[in-house]
Amino acid sequence: MPDRHFILATAGHVDHGKSSLVNALTGIDPDRLPEEKARGITIDLGFAPLRLQAPGHDAIELGIVDVPGHEDFVKNMVAGVGCTDAALLVVAADDGWMPQTEEHLQILLYLGVRHATIALTKSDLVTDVEERVEGVRERLRGTPFEAAPIIPTSVATGSGLAELKGALEQLFRTIPLPVDIQKARVSVDRVFVLRGVGTVVTGTLAGGRLQRGQMVEVQPKALAAKVRALQNHGVDLESAIPGMRVALNIPDVSASEATSTGGVGVSRGDVITLPGFGGPGMCLDVFLERSGRETTGRGGVKVLKNGTRARLHAGTSNGAVHAHFLEVDGLSLGQSGLAQLRLEEPLFIVGGDRFILRDWSQQTTLAGGVVLDANSRRDGLKNPIRTSFLWKRFRGLEEVQVWVEGEVARGDAPKASGLLRRSRFQDSAVQQALGMLCASGVLVRAADSVVTAEQWKTWRTRVLELIDEEHRTHPERIGLPLAQLRAGMGKLLPTPELIGPLVIELSRAECRQVGIHVQRVSHVPKLPPTLDAAGRRIRAAMAAKPLEPPSRKELAPDPVSVQALRFLIETGEALEVGPELVMSWRAAARATQIIREFLKRQGSATTSELREALGSSRRVVIPILEKLDRDGVTRREGDRRVLKS
Repeated sequence: MPDRHFILATAGHVDHGKSSLVNALTGIDPDRLPEEKARGITIDLGFAPLRLQAPGHDAIELGIVDVPGHEDFVKNMVAGVGCTDAALLVVAADDGWMPQTEEHLQILLYLGVRHATIALTKSDLVTDVEERVEGVRERLRGTPFEAAPIIPTSVATGSGLAELKGALEQLFRTIPLPVDIQKARVSVDRVFVLRGVGTVVTGTLAGGRLQRGQMVEVQPKALAAKVRALQNHGVDLESAIPGMRVALNIPDVSASEATSTGGVGVSRGDVITLPGFGGPGMCLDVFLERSGRETTGRGGVKVLKNGTRARLHAGTSNGAVHAHFLEVDGLSLGQSGLAQLRLEEPLFIVGGDRFILRDWSQQTTLAGGVVLDANSRRDGLKNPIRTSFLWKRFRGLEEVQVWVEGEVARGDAPKASGLLRRSRFQDSAVQQALGMLCASGVLVRAADSVVTAEQWKTWRTRVLELIDEEHRTHPERIGLPLAQLRAGMGKLLPTPELIGPLVIELSRAECRQVGIHVQRVSHVPKLPPTLDAAGRRIRAAMAAKPLEPPSRKELAPDPVSVQALRFLIETGEALEVGPELVMSWRAAARATQIIREFLKRQGSATTSELREALGSSRRVVIPILEKLDRDGVTRREGDRRVLKS
């Protein structure tokens, strides 16, 4: 099988011989519907493979997509050229340039097609072939196709067919191979059911490889399916690469679902993709452009106004949208600008994808564009920050760093691991760009989230302000409780998970975490004047009988003393041994040491023996022993205690 696979789409006016030319080149008639045979025109998409191989070169396989040329079926034409690598623009020598020739050309340009070969068909019907060639050349001036080869051909006589094949081979030798970004997508253009096989979908594979047996998703319906079989033009495959026409057998989607277009099953316009790339969206921020070329069709819309209801053609899908502009009230012919497309039904589309906008009655093509944000929101439509973000993306469509920085600058603290999954950039390229931006100080990675350095600095400053405010208001406390810090930062942070990384970074220099509190390194808790006297009295009472201190109620009989005692406990000067027993930390440490040494000598001891060793009462020794049990220092065995190994 050839290693080089590409998609070639036909384009041109009705009855200019596109299907006949495909038949002559491939030996396959792309018109498969009875109605097409009866009417003599192409109505829906047709497909045929063409193998090209010059001596001394590897073979090239083209998947030709033949599109209808009639003005009533432009929606089908757009579905066929959405994933093409190059175009075969067909112009009949006897008719010359016609309305659908022009509309098809503009559609190709809107979709970013930059490679083409032009076939001047029916050249046997005219005597001034060179003149007709120059006429077509003149129409192509100012487009990417102005230097494209124009090959006079005749299906009737066979003249020019060899030259056309040679021109196509030469063209596809120069075109880069379709890119594998490890994000496989198939825009579904046909769905049918085979008895004993189940549902089969066809389309062009782009963005990555597909394997037989692989799990996929049908979007925007989020249907899980397994690829039971995989084909390219009737040949069974274990895997397929970008640029191939593929047929996928996905029997997990039932036959009844598959045949009900618009239902819960798969239908034309759906996208087969890999799990993990997110779901569809309802709002797109885009760059729109309107061609300034003269149109000769059934009339056009002079001004595309705010709120216009139109049809969005993306891939093979076709859905209703309302267009809203960010900086202007509308677009005239030849103008371009930023817009938001609000969809009436969910659409799975990727940032960087190109699309076509046609009027609601499907009479004319209005505009084309590129998706800059596939996950947009309706609020803040004319916000200058959004406008700046979108212009940067448009000017850096192929620059992964621009997209990464812009995605993070939106302020949602996206996860680094899933950054720009739904984009036309490879994940490894995204992560490399992220690493460079973090290393240069533009972005900050906080756990698995990413924020701008400016955002991080703002949040960091606010955390310090909250800590300092707590120290000023309550100098007796250890610091700011983490729960209180979360509450204070709640409205500023897109996710509370960022509190942890902020505290960790501040703990490297200015601050430190003490239990469930965070404090400045320079902070030394001290009793305020109103509590100082009560604090001195409590210290003196605990020091008078270190191993037989007064009860908690005796130490703190009033609200002021309660506050002073809480301060001593929080700062570690006193230890809360039990609900009713508070000791100085020195006394508690001394008691622990005495008990340890006694048990080391004796091996085990009763409560009474340990009480005698301490020279204390049961009121004191029992809470101490229970705390040592909880702390894992001792273990109770019946009525005796032993050291826990």
